[in-house]
Amino acid sequence: MSTRPEILYPLFAELETLGGVGPKTAKLFDNLGITKPRDLLFFLPHSGVDRQFRASVSEVTPPATATVEVTVGRHLPPSSKSRPYRVELTDALTTFHAVFFHGNPDWIGKQLPTGQKRIVSGKVEHFDGIAQMVHPDHILKPGEADQIPEFEPVYGLTQGITQKTVAKAVADVLTRLQPLAEWIDPALKAQEHWPDWHEAVMRAHLPHGMDDLSPHAPARRRLAYDEFFAHQMTLALARARMRRGKGIATVGTGALQARVRAALPYQPTGAQERAVADIAADMASGKRMNRLLQGDVGAGKTLVATLALLTAVEAGGQGVMMAPTEILARQHYESVRPMAEEAQVVVELLTGRDKGAERRAKLAALREGKIHILVGTHAVFQDDVDYHDLRLAVVDEQHRFGVQERMRLGKKGQAADVLVMTATPIPRSLSLAQYGDMDVSVLDEKPPGRKPITTSALPTGRIGDVVDRLRSVTASGRQAYWVCPLVGESEVSELTAAEERFKHLRAALGEGVVGLVHGQMPPAEKDAAMAAFQRGETKVLVATTVIEVGVDVPNATIMVIERAEHFGLAQLHQLRGRVGRGSEASTCVLLYQPPLNESGEKRLGIMRETEDGFRMGAGDLIGTAQSGLPRFMVGDLEHQAGLMAVAQKDARKLLVDDPELTSPRGEAARVLLWLMRQDEAIRLISVG
Repeated sequence: MSTRPEILYPLFAELETLGGVGPKTAKLFDNLGITKPRDLLFFLPHSGVDRQFRASVSEVTPPATATVEVTVGRHLPPSSKSRPYRVELTDALTTFHAVFFHGNPDWIGKQLPTGQKRIVSGKVEHFDGIAQMVHPDHILKPGEADQIPEFEPVYGLTQGITQKTVAKAVADVLTRLQPLAEWIDPALKAQEHWPDWHEAVMRAHLPHGMDDLSPHAPARRRLAYDEFFAHQMTLALARARMRRGKGIATVGTGALQARVRAALPYQPTGAQERAVADIAADMASGKRMNRLLQGDVGAGKTLVATLALLTAVEAGGQGVMMAPTEILARQHYESVRPMAEEAQVVVELLTGRDKGAERRAKLAALREGKIHILVGTHAVFQDDVDYHDLRLAVVDEQHRFGVQERMRLGKKGQAADVLVMTATPIPRSLSLAQYGDMDVSVLDEKPPGRKPITTSALPTGRIGDVVDRLRSVTASGRQAYWVCPLVGESEVSELTAAEERFKHLRAALGEGVVGLVHGQMPPAEKDAAMAAFQRGETKVLVATTVIEVGVDVPNATIMVIERAEHFGLAQLHQLRGRVGRGSEASTCVLLYQPPLNESGEKRLGIMRETEDGFRMGAGDLIGTAQSGLPRFMVGDLEHQAGLMAVAQKDARKLLVDDPELTSPRGEAARVLLWLMRQDEAIRLISVG
């Protein structure tokens, strides 16, 4: 089924087919991410107004909304331009005022004729001891009372769109709803007391009270589950496709690994040993491995990855390790090389900088199997790069590497196993959302001998004290990083900030002590500056965030982050992980510009309290926008995290029972994928 099912056509028509939506309104809806009627179904109200009928406004505690029947009394026109127009209204128990600022007397006279009965609904407030309703939301004749909902949903708006516009458009979409065949596992649906899909949508848009708006309301949980389930179906299809690709059983002898282990100055942690065993079992299984190795900064992922690469070499194959940037690739190369040398294995580096004869020689050696392990940037997957027998690909920092890249990579080695390393410690519900197609190994123990990092936050006014501290630290032979702020969007201003700070520190600490790296430098200069710092020739490295991932200088014990309030929690955590890699106690100084806003204060507070990335909250850590996490319209990963794990299990099971999705439930799931715009999944099914 690679065409959209007919039952969904009305939901994917143009927005202009809805009541009250013309081209101009359709453009405004676009700002809310709403381009088709279907999008309105998942655009749920965030709060509501109780408009139950009451005998009198005196039954509510102002400020609150009331709906009452009144007899219209005197009209009190304003005594001056700045005063409002008032009308006396009397309900069953009391008299109050309807108040209109800049009101048109003719219109008010028509709406509220003296002596007649009307139903008014609006916000009641007290002013000078008398109850008043400013600009009532509804004024109706007694026979029209049923036009006012008892509980009126309130939607998040954008400029130019009113509650009435949304309500009218939503009402129109709801008339297009048809019952759809059920895709949820019947036992789960019964256990959760979830309504059918079309009922859930109706209930979510026509709530009976505040309880219906909670993320725990059955209709909302069901719709969130639908969203998570469609997402997990897409990941599960990608996973099934990976696994169907025949794997090669890569069985290591352990001989090369034993040489590396013998040379290690410490025992690997229990978590490292478990991860090594999981990976070896996957590689030997004959199915394609697709595993995520998740370890907080400094948890020892490189050792685990190197042992996995050596397993591939022991089995007569090759391994490749890819990093997102040249600096990182070089660094991985430096970390892997000593271990490879212990094992007497050939390791080479390939980046965009390799040109001409040198590059051709490397490619020839790779093709002939003379290079056992290749480390590099995206260059390792270019079209002209051929492997003799690629068994394992290790990819660093997954968040720049999506499902499509993983599939492209699989094509290089007909059946290469894939191991992805990430240092972003993601809580389980989020790692399921992002990496649901993968199996996960977690390194949650720090290698022995690591000292904790002391984190302090100081206002920028105390920058002088920090410079004094650097002076004594560098004098004793230690090193420090100074990370400059992200200044808005412009790289130019970021550059100026870094250069200014560099000059200031050089003047304070002396020539030749301070180095500088930033994104605008030619790669060769950048590498030279990093290398000088790694060799200890410069003592302080001023940097924009290019050093965020992976730089390893054990002698660096101070990390200063300027204007720390501008950084997300994940970034702060990553940056701090650049120190504390040696045996000395380390410090991280967060310099902030007072006054801090609430979220800035919260982030810096979390940084001071914990060093454990896994204990930082999900939303906090990832600052969802920058993480490549899917955006859910209904699903809320903070409050409905548990549903994600259920959805993953369910999606995987459905595909095991019905790989082609041809059973009645499978067919229903296909409709769900279309409804949820999961194009990737639909393509995977149709390609089969």
